[in-house]
Amino acid sequence: MTPTILVVDDEKNIRRTLGMILKSQGYEMLEAESGEQALEILASRAVHVALLDVRLPGIDGLETLQKGRAVQPDTAFVMMSGEATVRAAVQATKDGANDFLEKPLDRDVVLLAVRNALRLVHLDREVREYRARDADRNRIVGESAAIASVREQIARVAPTNGRVLILGESGTGKELVARAVHDGSGRREKPFVKVNCAAIPEELIESEMFGSVRGAYTGSVRSHDGKFLQADAGTLFLDEVGDMSLRVQAKVLRALQEGEIEKVGGTDVVRVDVRVIAATNHDLSEEVAAGRFREDLFFRLNVVPIQVPPLRDRREDIPLLCDHFLAGYCRENGFPQKRLSRGALEALAAQAWPGNVRELQNVIERLVIFSKVPTIGEEDLAAAGAGTRVRTAGPATACAEAVEQAPPPAIEEIQRAGGLLEARRLFERRCIEMCLERTGGNVAQAARLLGVERTNLHKKMRSLGIQSDE
Repeated sequence: MTPTILVVDDEKNIRRTLGMILKSQGYEMLEAESGEQALEILASRAVHVALLDVRLPGIDGLETLQKGRAVQPDTAFVMMSGEATVRAAVQATKDGANDFLEKPLDRDVVLLAVRNALRLVHLDREVREYRARDADRNRIVGESAAIASVREQIARVAPTNGRVLILGESGTGKELVARAVHDGSGRREKPFVKVNCAAIPEELIESEMFGSVRGAYTGSVRSHDGKFLQADAGTLFLDEVGDMSLRVQAKVLRALQEGEIEKVGGTDVVRVDVRVIAATNHDLSEEVAAGRFREDLFFRLNVVPIQVPPLRDRREDIPLLCDHFLAGYCRENGFPQKRLSRGALEALAAQAWPGNVRELQNVIERLVIFSKVPTIGEEDLAAAGAGTRVRTAGPATACAEAVEQAPPPAIEEIQRAGGLLEARRLFERRCIEMCLERTGGNVAQAARLLGVERTNLHKKMRSLGIQSDE
């Protein structure tokens, strides 16, 4: 597409000279001799760059700039003046001008200003498209009552500074809820920083959270800011907060209470203004009772709890989710738009989805990649490794066959174990060991029997001290 340049100047010779310069480079050139005429052109034609004289008959260049940006906010404006002053240049910049040229005009300077302005126009368009795709990717999709309730809670808490604890199974979309809270707050223009507390090694998480000074530990060759400092004035999302060690929990508690942090190896206290949103798939009340999570930190985080429903409790949203993911992956991969047949949709809606929305999303991406037809049918599901599964009431019933004969612990055994909480751990251990025995020690297959994600099963096995053949 040939860029269109609008030249606005009351001197005909200047318009003619600029026209020859611009046309020699292949640009399309429009011209106006007044601000009023320029605004008429901007209202009717797409203009990439406007070269605008400050002194014009009628409304001057600065007023034309203000009104022109309102008409075409995507246009880049380069101001020109034969009486250039610092004050005029500063005012033009405040009003949104991209550059300021002093007359008499130099050919090379004009072309450089136009090229720079076009580059900014292109970058602005890319940023808008990226933000639009990002917003679409992070949109909470669904019209079920369960999702409507989540949206209502987000709308109420987002404009406040209240801390939010997002609860839900893995893959339900807890990060989407956190981003929606951030985007609905007064901090939306500030950073949204995510920390996956379960993915960072124990020996590094303190440094990742609070930063470190040079030489604080082996291999620390320079100082760096931690996540709290990176999120200053914005939002810090602590994902999988239930997996933090007690030592790090104590420091996070201080940061929440005092609004202060210390870098690892440092002595200076740094003030931070951070809104913390936490998420977990653990029952933190049980973790507190077991001594694995600080009660005072739990109370600090659990100001506004939001429970994200599992996919099995919002099955009516599955068609909407499928359409959303299909459109997104076709667009990202440059494929023609595809759709699911009614039979395929019914088959997908009948599955258990222990991995929740994330599992469905992965299946749709796989179908987009492997399906060669515009309408994806039931036969395509099996070909893409997304075969039908019997609809179940929840993840626990997926392993019913494996554990239905497992007797509950005897009363004496419960007492010896240390009460109900430990008895539950004992029963979980039996269920997992039984499924591992059934699958020959294959954790992935055992996870499918249990209706949980493989990574979550590994965490549970570690917490219960269960070793696998893998």
